[in-house]
Amino acid sequence: MKKIFGIVGFYAMTSLTLQAQTRLDLPVISGHRGGAAKGYPENCIPTFEHTLSATPAFFEIDPHLTRDSAIVLLHDSILDRVTTGHGALNTYTFDQVRKLSLKDVDGGVTSYHLNTLEEAVRWAKGKAILNLDVKDVPLIRKAELVRGCNAFGYVLFTVHNPQEAKFFYDFDHRSLFSAFIMTEKDMKAYEAAGVPWANVAIAYAGPRSKPENKSLYQQLHQRGVRVMISAASSYDKWEDPARRAEAYRQILREGADIIESDRPVEVAAAIRSIVKQ
Repeated sequence: MKKIFGIVGFYAMTSLTLQAQTRLDLPVISGHRGGAAKGYPENCIPTFEHTLSATPAFFEIDPHLTRDSAIVLLHDSILDRVTTGHGALNTYTFDQVRKLSLKDVDGGVTSYHLNTLEEAVRWAKGKAILNLDVKDVPLIRKAELVRGCNAFGYVLFTVHNPQEAKFFYDFDHRSLFSAFIMTEKDMKAYEAAGVPWANVAIAYAGPRSKPENKSLYQQLHQRGVRVMISAASSYDKWEDPARRAEAYRQILREGADIIESDRPVEVAAAIRSIVKQ
């Protein structure tokens, strides 16, 4: 299975499918929670479309359960920060939360509403790759939904350990992973568990790029795995835009392939000068 991102050119992407051929020297941007912006809430299909209008990207999203076990996109278990609701999501039914409005990055109320995971998966076909983070949704529910949508070619499961990866792989050998691999010990644990590297699309190597990880990056690349650094909790927080831009570029210089960010459009602008066409 060819399982990395099908990119003809980083700024001229014609297809996003994990089963297409790729150039491994092209960097990729992941929109953390979709890449929220003013007027565009996180974890929301219109936000994904807004990000894609500015740059090729794939999206890390957060599935959470309502009281009646509907799977909706929401990062927090509490509604207050990003919706007009109050209290815990799991005390509301889907019909109740569907009536709430989403807030943007500045807390402004928008006309958008919570999307279900199924809506996002069906929207993404032919448009984007989705990376499903680990929240409170049972692994089996996510696996069954992806199979039901025939979406193994463009949906990744974030896995925190080899046991989670093995569960998805045993459920369906087409399952693909964004795996937490921050050390060589982590890498060897996946091999010991019998998780094929052909199913590991991404190795998440942490929130900061470290020159001392060069050997880990090389070993992962030899196994056909892309390395991702998430700037969302680190470099994205810096106040100086120029300093952020240099940090994004340095991530790539030090050997990583994917930058996950709350600022995907800004990352695209920052790295444009060093992208190999």
